[in-house]
Amino acid sequence: MTTTGGTPLVLLAAGGTGGHLFPAEALASALEKRGVTVDLATDHRAERYGSRFPAREIHIIPSDTVRARNPIALARTAVALGRGLVRAYGVLRRIKPAAVVGFGGYPTLPPLGAATVLKIPTVIHEQNAVMGRANRQLAPHVTAIATSFAGVLDAEPALAAKATRTGNPVRPAAIAAAATPFVAPEADGLVRLLVFGGSQGARIMSEVVPSAIEQLEPSLRVRLLLAQQARDEDLAAVRDIYGRLRIAAEVSPFFPDLPARIAAAHLVVARSGASTVSELAAIGRPSILVPLPGALDQDQHANAGVLAAAGGAIRLPQSEFTPARLAAEITALAAGPQRLAAMAQAARAQGAPDAADRLADLVMKTAKLG
Repeated sequence: MTTTGGTPLVLLAAGGTGGHLFPAEALASALEKRGVTVDLATDHRAERYGSRFPAREIHIIPSDTVRARNPIALARTAVALGRGLVRAYGVLRRIKPAAVVGFGGYPTLPPLGAATVLKIPTVIHEQNAVMGRANRQLAPHVTAIATSFAGVLDAEPALAAKATRTGNPVRPAAIAAAATPFVAPEADGLVRLLVFGGSQGARIMSEVVPSAIEQLEPSLRVRLLLAQQARDEDLAAVRDIYGRLRIAAEVSPFFPDLPARIAAAHLVVARSGASTVSELAAIGRPSILVPLPGALDQDQHANAGVLAAAGGAIRLPQSEFTPARLAAEITALAAGPQRLAAMAQAARAQGAPDAADRLADLVMKTAKLG
């Protein structure tokens, strides 16, 4: 349970996407401050990202996702997860971690399953307001459960008994951005609008937002300072519309400084993935959230619902996300700066900028490291 240097070792297991890896990275930094060495178990998708992950060693564990319910697809998934379990068992026997912490996604099943067999303390962290499929399979068997939002397991007393709300760890850049207070737009002053949708959601933003901006009154359009994420194939069309409307707009496929841009915004229009909602809450900014439709767990719908119920966001189903509706919402909010300020405060009240430390404390307690 210790490295050759004598420090405790904790293995983090995360699927190879930013939504899983960002909170794992934040936990790794918090554990390092407590004198704990961290290894990462993940899948091949994280190999490009993983070189930047603050881990002593990165273990690529075979896994697969249930993509279809036909027997052949299920058999392939079972074989991949079986190979992963054997590989993870060997890794855990070799490195002897004090605990294994999972962040969701099917790549966490083999490491957490092997840890359960070896009776190593286990923690899972659920980023969303509803529990994902992999975490749902693991939940009855792990030592402790951390949740980002309150009430995730209220309907299941056996699981709720071992659950702690820690919040969702956010990137250091988001914590830094949270130090910037919200200042509502002045009457007839600039209105800073930020639009992003992520890899799965940018197309709808490119289709709806420019048309909505076109429907605004000219007196409001001239007040806008707009930054919008758009896919490469949509860039020219979006830029053309804003150019024709003479909108002060920056359109790019990627914003490396997104937390700082959230902090600078008066209003954010976005999807409602766990990381997005957590950063909006930590930084405290009003938003119009459009959940990704069609997800099996409806996690984005639930995430947006947390901020909407608190008064920090407007949740629009994609079926209602039309240019006319968006133009009406932007017009009403721009005319009511006091409402924007109230929404910012309500969002901030749902934030947990200390989530990484809370989660690190839970891991230390579960692993009996102090």
